[in-house]
Amino acid sequence: MAYNKIETYDEKITNELIHHYKSSIELLGEDASREGLLKTPERVAKAMQFLTEGYQMDAKAILEGARFTEAYSEMVIVKDIELYSLCEHHMLPFFGKAHIAYIPNGYITGLSKLARVVDVFARRLQVQERMTHQILDAIQETLQPLGVGVVIEAQHLCMMMRGVQKQNSVTTTSAFSGQFEDGRTRNEFMRLITK
Repeated sequence: MAYNKIETYDEKITNELIHHYKSSIELLGEDASREGLLKTPERVAKAMQFLTEGYQMDAKAILEGARFTEAYSEMVIVKDIELYSLCEHHMLPFFGKAHIAYIPNGYITGLSKLARVVDVFARRLQVQERMTHQILDAIQETLQPLGVGVVIEAQHLCMMMRGVQKQNSVTTTSAFSGQFEDGRTRNEFMRLITK
């Protein structure tokens, strides 16, 4: 086999989570020893560790690991970066896409690193507003570009499957620094991500 993906989990954390998820299933009125639920606490324990692995990741280190000197000083955009996160209020998923732009000031980064930065902050218990600024701040502080723009569009299951139950709602957040605070630059970015 040319490729073998191996997932590893902290055994102590996994066992504690298994215990708590089994208790939760029983508190909800189900039989945790039923065939279909027998392995569910373990699967959920591992899934939650994967979905929150952003706590173990360092966005600045990711960007610095692929920071290159380059004289390019025009806008760089990576758009439609898929993101999946968990709302910290209900621990229900929200998902959508991020659009990131920056104007280099002597340094560029590998394009995939911008997508990885999104994952660092999405894979945590999160609110979209904070995540938008965390992505911007990591890029601004590490690359020190002339400006950064971040726009996130997401659908929140806490609004869709509970509460107000609005199936077509989309939440858009944005954050801008440097040259993106100028209306012309910001408008160019917004025009390019809506094509």
